[in-house]
Amino acid sequence: MKVAIFAGGFGTRLSEETAIRPKPMVEVGGRPILWHIMKMYAHHGLKEFVVLGGYKVEYIRDYFLNYRGNRTDYTIDLKTGKVAWLQSVNDDWKVTVLDTGADAMTGGRLKKAMHLLADEPFCLTYGDGLSDLNITALIDSHLASKNWCTLTAVTQPGRYGALRLQEGNNQVEGFREKGEIDGGLINGGFFVCEPEVFETINDSQTVWENEPMQRMIEMGRLGYFHHNGYWQSMDTLRDRMVLEAAWSEGAPWKLWKE
Repeated sequence: MKVAIFAGGFGTRLSEETAIRPKPMVEVGGRPILWHIMKMYAHHGLKEFVVLGGYKVEYIRDYFLNYRGNRTDYTIDLKTGKVAWLQSVNDDWKVTVLDTGADAMTGGRLKKAMHLLADEPFCLTYGDGLSDLNITALIDSHLASKNWCTLTAVTQPGRYGALRLQEGNNQVEGFREKGEIDGGLINGGFFVCEPEVFETINDSQTVWENEPMQRMIEMGRLGYFHHNGYWQSMDTLRDRMVLEAAWSEGAPWKLWKE
């Protein structure tokens, strides 16, 4: 199963960092948050990634093009350009980096990867959130349903829009604005999707979180998986500091072994 990662937004609320690089490349513990996300999925055996770039996509391209060279010793023949690698890297990933356009919305970015994702179910997430989510259990829950998409419902106070969930099953009923003291469940940004989700996306300006999800709700095809463990997004500089502190204290999302 492939993993698509949204990585093309401007990250305006983290402008202190994103003025020079895309948000997924902002570092936590000395590594881009994108790397942490990919390590999470690889821990569950998912090692084929489609990175949906846009804003400063060249930064992401350079990172992966130089991934091995920046981590291992090598000998290079400057005349011929031939490189002899003296070591290997542990991350046996296959990474596709797409330029989905600087101005595309999330749904539009996903649609531009349809040729890579439309043959089987796939995972989808944002390039700015970390969790100790059991991704295997999320996938199993989705595959046991008839939903086109299963999102991960998490608890987070504050500024996010909350979910309305149907009682007695795992269907999403709608979204609503969330108050400051509301402790309800929110969309945590970790999805499993069927290829049919592409039918809900109109064009490059479609926002994944709006029309597509509303259409799936109306069809009874949007489900949820409840995760009550660690979850933290990186929308602001304060959020980055929270993640840095968590990393220094053991990183709840770091389930893998080096």
